[in-house]
Amino acid sequence: MSTTRALLKSLLVTSLIAITAQSQAEIFELNLPQTTPEETYDGRMILVLASNNEKLPINQVSADFDAAQIFGVNVDGLQRGKSVEIGANVLGFPTRSLSEIPAGEYYVQAVLHKYETFNLSNGKTVKLPAARGAGQNWRKEPGNLLSEPLKINFDPANQGTIKIELSDVNPTIEEPVDSEFIRHIKIKSKLLSDFWGTDVFLRAHVLVPRDFDKHPESRFPLSIFHGHFPADFGGFSETPPDPKEECVYSKRFDLDCYNKIEAQESYDFYKYWIAEDTPRMLIAEIDHSNPYYDDSYAVNSENLGPYGDAITYELIPAIEKEFNGIGEGWARFLYGGSTGGWEALGVQVKYPEEYNGAFAACPDPIDFRQFMTVNLYEDENAYYRKGPFASIERPSHRNYLGHISRYMEMENRWELVLGDKSRSGQQWDIWEAVFSPNGADGYPQRIWDKTTGQINKDVALHWRDNYDLRYIMERDWAELGPKLKGKIHLYTGDMDNYYLNNAVYLTEKFLENAQPAYEGVVDYGDRDEHCWNGDHENSNAISRLRYNTFYVPQILKRIKDAAPQGADLKSWKYK
Repeated sequence: MSTTRALLKSLLVTSLIAITAQSQAEIFELNLPQTTPEETYDGRMILVLASNNEKLPINQVSADFDAAQIFGVNVDGLQRGKSVEIGANVLGFPTRSLSEIPAGEYYVQAVLHKYETFNLSNGKTVKLPAARGAGQNWRKEPGNLLSEPLKINFDPANQGTIKIELSDVNPTIEEPVDSEFIRHIKIKSKLLSDFWGTDVFLRAHVLVPRDFDKHPESRFPLSIFHGHFPADFGGFSETPPDPKEECVYSKRFDLDCYNKIEAQESYDFYKYWIAEDTPRMLIAEIDHSNPYYDDSYAVNSENLGPYGDAITYELIPAIEKEFNGIGEGWARFLYGGSTGGWEALGVQVKYPEEYNGAFAACPDPIDFRQFMTVNLYEDENAYYRKGPFASIERPSHRNYLGHISRYMEMENRWELVLGDKSRSGQQWDIWEAVFSPNGADGYPQRIWDKTTGQINKDVALHWRDNYDLRYIMERDWAELGPKLKGKIHLYTGDMDNYYLNNAVYLTEKFLENAQPAYEGVVDYGDRDEHCWNGDHENSNAISRLRYNTFYVPQILKRIKDAAPQGADLKSWKYK
């Protein structure tokens, strides 16, 4: 045998040994006990491995490079008493395969995120995680199965099986209770129920003014504080901070006792709210969680249904009827940050005469030529910038110094592990669910290939024509401009963690040259991160806690300036 042939044979044997070792890596067997509440389950089985027990393994999951390890597989009709395996062939994050995990000691936990079947009005059938009260938090959604944390020794070179039993069931979440200042409303939406083929409810948590019940004659302006899923009205407390409460450090802001700062701000808002010189109004936070995310983005969508119409024409009038709202567009306002910032502007643009102003802080991308770090119309790939001889990864998260903790490919692979078909309940998938056309299988069409990052230009054009807010405003400004005069207020830090300032720059360029003039505000915070709201007097750590107190005076000025002749500007100003 020649030396060359001998070498090739040796390399072949070595490769076969490596492949065999990888295919025979230790596996996990995830079992449903005989005592599960339901006989069969559809859903996503998620396995978590953590390197420490400082928190539950499931609470160490994120898209960062130093997060806990996760794997995920679909289950369809999995029966109680049966199991599913996760082996080396299952995609993971941050490490791609079980075979690549170093041997060592780990803490493991498993969750079955339960899916339900929906027969949509378009004739298609989909399986999705129904909104059950936890804002699409797969760790907490009622009815989800989970295991107790288990300490294990794992070695990918072994051929054994590690068995885990999902013996626990997340309990039902109780609905919040009314108090003097915070009231609640829940309505069945006919529009959404018709779309989803089952009863769909919208909820709102409403902050009412002091002595609300003593003034039935008053009619109040209404502000919608848009944002992520609210379990109840947040940032408001009638109780001062407990001095004995243990301090909690904020890694994000490098502040000790940040929990006490938050508690103090909540109490300060209460004191502001009951002060005699604070004008009386209603502020509502909306629960429009759905099978794809913790909220709907408050616009109509092929995949989520007519949430924009349902909120504007069903829920808002119901709130105003129940809590004595004025009930006219000039007396309704929108504000919020991040997702809520996009919603504030998006709703104002989509329903220009139903609302009288949008205060949009750190909005999700409002110009898709800068969809974070991607130009959806000109770039070919969302994950990489490619040159003739090399490519570099696109970042997706930074701090104010520009230090990167995530890349686009990482975040999207993390989501793909949590759920396929846009079912992860995370950020990229909800944008896809809201903005994309509905696919032949009933699920959203991909804006890009989740594995390769290759952008689908046809889907990108659908996004542009229906949800690129800068594009829509510029395209339709002859009609929209007069209706949006003085209503647009945009705020963002110039070092937003998610590069959201980039889209604001492009939108500002249009607005500054628009005719008729927009007569609004675009403002930037120097070196401020997500989610700066226009407050130049306080750090981002504080300003993010003062959305209500910061915007309410501006809202009231807008009322005074824009109220029609004969409008009620007195009944709600009682002392």
